[in-house]
Amino acid sequence: MSQPDALPPQWIVPQWPVPGRVRALTTTRAGGSSDGPYSSFNIGTAVGDEPAAVTANRALLRSLLPAEPCWLKQVHGTRVIEAGGAPEAAPPEADASITRAAGVVLAIQSADCLPLLLAERQGRVIAAAHAGWRGLCDGVIENAVRSMEVPGGSIVAWLGPAIGPVSYEVGEDVYRTFVDKDEHADSAFIARLAPGKYLMDLYALARQRLARLGVAEVHGGGYCTLRESGNFFSYRRDGPTGRMATLLWLEP
Repeated sequence: MSQPDALPPQWIVPQWPVPGRVRALTTTRAGGSSDGPYSSFNIGTAVGDEPAAVTANRALLRSLLPAEPCWLKQVHGTRVIEAGGAPEAAPPEADASITRAAGVVLAIQSADCLPLLLAERQGRVIAAAHAGWRGLCDGVIENAVRSMEVPGGSIVAWLGPAIGPVSYEVGEDVYRTFVDKDEHADSAFIARLAPGKYLMDLYALARQRLARLGVAEVHGGGYCTLRESGNFFSYRRDGPTGRMATLLWLEP
């Protein structure tokens, strides 16, 4: 299956040096049926949107993919599942998935957290991870890379739309949680004038973790879901809001 020509023009097709059989895309908030804070392409089923609108949006998305996405019940954890065959009746509780099978569509939902895609250079195994600050700190990226069972140097990564480094203000507790585990994480934080407040760079933290695993080739990471309100949902900006989808699959 080639990349569909019918994609809404605002959707994102990652630009990264992977084999042709590795396909990926990220939806934006454009091109769907939802209204209000979920306008217009919300794919989240548990965020308060009208079920009929979400069903229509997911049906459109499915028409552009080789199979129904393998959705996850994301809990800001570190569990990785191997996806294959028909999707489960209820989404499994996990924050990352891998596959070696053609036609299996990995899926991550996000609205500020970092969607991370990984592909082995030969196109034999792929992974997708949901990396909010808790999961990132606790090791979801490490678990996803290790689950691929290939050397880190053979993996290419792409960082999808997340809240940007000039927008993500956190408290002393988040800063200490990272720095107490890894002193080098300090470089991904900028202290604000207000005591105990920092700007946190999710992209930089992800790159640090990937580099430590031997993943040197990392692309993407130039978006800000909070500032780019016309393109992306942002929970930090809007509260009740929709979700984007980042999809990854292998062609035969």
